[in-house]
Amino acid sequence: MNCPFCRIAKGELFAHLLYEDDQVLSFLDAAPMAPGHALIVPRTHVERFTELSQDQACRLFTVAVLVGKALAEALGAPGFTVGLNDGLVAGQGVPHVHLHLIPRFPGDGGKSLHSLLPYRQLRPDPELARRVRDLLSAQGK
Repeated sequence: MNCPFCRIAKGELFAHLLYEDDQVLSFLDAAPMAPGHALIVPRTHVERFTELSQDQACRLFTVAVLVGKALAEALGAPGFTVGLNDGLVAGQGVPHVHLHLIPRFPGDGGKSLHSLLPYRQLRPDPELARRVRDLLSAQGK
C-alpha cells in the first residue's frame, strides 16, 4: 500500500509527530494552512469517515481535543477550524480519513466553514428527515 498516512504510521515516512497511541496519531500537516495545522488520523487504513467504527470515531475526536488544547496553549490560538473532507467530491486529497485541526488567529484572512458553498435559500426537508430516521431505526439506532 502506498498510502502516505499508513506509511507515516509504520515509520516509513517522516512526519512531525505530535501524538500517537495504538489507534491514532497526530502530526503537523506537510502543507499547513496556518501555524500548527495538524492532522489526526487512524492508524489503520480507513478511506471514508462513514467506514469508521464508533470506537475509531470517538478516539479520533478525543485525540483532536487533546492536541487542540496543547496547540492552543503552545501557540496562543484563540480558536480552531476543525474539518474533514470525505470523498473526492469534497476535496479529500489522501484517501485515508484525516481530521484537520487548523489554529485560527485574529486577522488571519480565513473564513468559516459556511463559506465553502454559496448561500442558497434551502429549507430543511422533512421527507429527508423521515427517511434518515427510518434508516437509523432499522439499524437499531
